[in-house]
Amino acid sequence: MARHAVPGPVHRLWTPDHEPVLEVADGDMIEFDAQECAAGQLDDFRNGDPVPHLDYDLLYPLVGPVLVAGAEPGDAVELEVVEYRSGTWGWTSVLEDFGLLAEDFPDLHVHRWELDATTADFQGVATVPLRPFLGVLGATPDTAEPLSPFPPGSFGGNIDTRDITNGASILLPVQVPGARILVGDPHAAQGDGEVCGAAIEASLSGALRVKLHKGLTLPAPQFRTAGPLRAGIEDQGYYATMGVGPDLMRASQDAVRAMIDHLGRTYGIEPLDAYVLASVVVDLKISEVVDRPNWVVSAYLPLSVMH
Repeated sequence: MARHAVPGPVHRLWTPDHEPVLEVADGDMIEFDAQECAAGQLDDFRNGDPVPHLDYDLLYPLVGPVLVAGAEPGDAVELEVVEYRSGTWGWTSVLEDFGLLAEDFPDLHVHRWELDATTADFQGVATVPLRPFLGVLGATPDTAEPLSPFPPGSFGGNIDTRDITNGASILLPVQVPGARILVGDPHAAQGDGEVCGAAIEASLSGALRVKLHKGLTLPAPQFRTAGPLRAGIEDQGYYATMGVGPDLMRASQDAVRAMIDHLGRTYGIEPLDAYVLASVVVDLKISEVVDRPNWVVSAYLPLSVMH
């Protein structure tokens, strides 16, 4: 087993035409630095500043592709998270026409976070535990046309799954020879759902162990966690709001709107700020989908983060 530092350049599309930057063998470890998804465009932003124009063509710099020797379509590649380390600052945005409540919050907004080793403060009213992870983990899809990095697919990609953090592993279906692994979109913390459209977007350094599973054919990514999902976060319980109705998306929106109201009523947080905080700490869960015609979505606020 060997350790490899993943070199540049970065890429911003899914395509089997990218020149590989590295080839590894089963059991090898890759080490890398992943830049936050704005690619440095918000480095100089401070809260209260006008939000700079973002060049969307620069978003989502992805590390790789990394070839896995012997990987063929019909196999699976496992990425085991050995270590993730966040940087010292991050940001959360509300973008126009984006996010779960785009109609409620139509204006561009960015909040900058200062990160210490384990937490980030939010306006003195909440302390957010950091759990760094990569939003994008994927094996290149078999596609004739280059694909945007924004939507995920059966190959993985922009899955934004916060529990694939230190100690966890993800299995990715292989669609092209060599798998052509690409990773990026690092986050320091996120709630399940990432409801405003962003987590704490923050650069990270990391190491992944690569394992090849011959003949393991998967319909989509699968993952394994290293232990309890919310150790240290669940200790004081949750406050949850519900959305109930025949449409899961509308029920999700209603649950988050009710949570924003709760955060304002209980903690005095303005609605836009509550939306940002919810994206980082609130977990959306499908509570039931069997009692037709109405389904239930709940939004869970961990009380341990609130002051």
